[in-house]
Amino acid sequence: MLRRKFLKILTSTVAICASGLVTPIKAFAEWNQAAFSAKDFNTAINAYFPKQKIYESNQIKIEVYDEVENGAVVPVKVETSLQNVKAITIFADKNPNPLIANFDLSPNCIGFVSTRIKVSKPSNIIVVIDSNEMLYMTKKFIIVHENGCG
Repeated sequence: MLRRKFLKILTSTVAICASGLVTPIKAFAEWNQAAFSAKDFNTAINAYFPKQKIYESNQIKIEVYDEVENGAVVPVKVETSLQNVKAITIFADKNPNPLIANFDLSPNCIGFVSTRIKVSKPSNIIVVIDSNEMLYMTKKFIIVHENGCG
């Protein structure tokens, strides 16, 4: 009897928790399909930042090796001195899908992201930062010896 009561309470609790979590998970699932599935850099950047002007900036620093043996695991660090960073977006212009990642930052975060990406062949790593309602970018060319997107 005690076991059945315990299982009933446990099942009810799990059902309540799961139903409360379904809505936030659906919200996270909304993403820019056109930009993430674009096959070339210009299409990807125009789909992700439609009709927005992007300014070159020397206040963005991309830390990535100039030459990498294996493009499957390329460590990248992005750091900026720009204030009020809302998002950091990373592209690799020669990848089959150039839009690699977008990081939305809370107002309390500093402008820093560290991640690992895949790069298919020698290409520019392009970082776009949304700061103070404006878009800023910089890029760095890397050489890749072994394809990471195959």
